[in-house]
Amino acid sequence: MKKLFALVIAFATFSCTSNAQKTSFSETALSETLMTTNGGQIAFKDILKNHKGKTTVIEVWASWCGDCVKAMPKVKELQANHPEVAFTFISMDKTADKWLVGIEKHELKGDHYMANDQMKGVFGQAIDLDWIPRYIIIDKTGKIVLYRAIEKDFDLINETLNKLK
Repeated sequence: MKKLFALVIAFATFSCTSNAQKTSFSETALSETLMTTNGGQIAFKDILKNHKGKTTVIEVWASWCGDCVKAMPKVKELQANHPEVAFTFISMDKTADKWLVGIEKHELKGDHYMANDQMKGVFGQAIDLDWIPRYIIIDKTGKIVLYRAIEKDFDLINETLNKLK
């Protein structure tokens, strides 16, 4: 019975921590480079520095992702309702061509970057990426206030952004 209880406790602990909300990015995530729309590379920490002092929404997406495409109208609604917020899109596409076409096709306004090694790569693992679209909100001080939100969490995303005004 003690072993069963210990197993249940261990499973509950693991289940709870896998979806934990973090308040900062790992050094691995910060030092990982992403591709820019002109084919260059930039460290994630430098992307964050570019938005210092602004509330920022990061959307991790891909042009091939059906749930990402379905969520685009909600993202555009968020942008319209929160013009003071910076939006950064990080693609998990396999090729830059498809990524760039996706940006144009969906008329995505904001800063755009692409992970060099898709969802299962270094950056994806460093931000605990297990689903896209994924939304991360960073406050004006650079602290993560919402680490793990998906397309079903737009009410929570909007509520969080309203609190940060």
